[in-house]
Amino acid sequence: MEKTWNNKAWFLVLPVLVLVAFSAVIPLMTVVNYSVQDTFGNNVFFWAGTEWFEELLSSDRFWQAMVRNLVFSFIILAIEIPLGIFIALNMPKKGWGVPVCLVLMALPLLIPWNVVGTIWQVFGRVDIGLLGYSLRSLGFDYNYVNDPYDAWVTVILMDIWHWTSLVVLLCYAGLVSIPDAYYQAAKIDGASRWAIFRYIQLPKMQRVLLIAVLLRFMDSFMIYTEPFVVTGGGPGNSTTFLSIDLVKIAIGQFDLGPAAAMSIVYFLIVLMMSWVFYTVMTNYDSGV
Repeated sequence: MEKTWNNKAWFLVLPVLVLVAFSAVIPLMTVVNYSVQDTFGNNVFFWAGTEWFEELLSSDRFWQAMVRNLVFSFIILAIEIPLGIFIALNMPKKGWGVPVCLVLMALPLLIPWNVVGTIWQVFGRVDIGLLGYSLRSLGFDYNYVNDPYDAWVTVILMDIWHWTSLVVLLCYAGLVSIPDAYYQAAKIDGASRWAIFRYIQLPKMQRVLLIAVLLRFMDSFMIYTEPFVVTGGGPGNSTTFLSIDLVKIAIGQFDLGPAAAMSIVYFLIVLMMSWVFYTVMTNYDSGV
């Protein structure tokens, strides 16, 4: 008997497809259009071809911002992933402490990005901020407005405070899904705490860790609001990441062509690096 397929369910997806078309595809087409044209105003455009892409890829400004982005993402992943695993391992698995810890972990994630930036902007001030005033009182010459190193430290601490909770919650979900039989077998075999983590907990967390790494890389590589509110990309260009530089070109300088070309290159870089992360970690997971 030939099996028949009912495709009426696609009508339920149609509103989503229409929404995506208006919110993503059409703006992307506009950006592509701007990236190959030039304008002098009055809605008059001239064909520029690949001029803006060639200018962008030969620009020191672009590559310096790229390096800052990569360094920032690497630092964030190197700190937040191990820290998130450590906190998740030490969270209670039963009792009243579970909901309390989960709520405390979720609180930073509920705060809007611009509010997070404002909080740390005030928190780091040397005159009224708790962090800035305390460090100055202890003898540290801290000033994130004038010192590039202090600005980097402030932005990194802010991101760790804001987003480590996401890694914690994902790792905790992976840990609580491990059956008790694994721990009972490890106890019978006399396995050490490190052996339990290495051969039971870490392999069972690999899939959630893959999600955590991908999400944190994409978020950190595309970060904009928090550092823009706190430092504005300064002092100088020390915290001017690609997203901040893109906004400066598009809105500050109103160079739509170069900004559109940079948007496309930026998007392709994020897409490519996310694919590399996913491919490498998936192949590692399948080989384990």
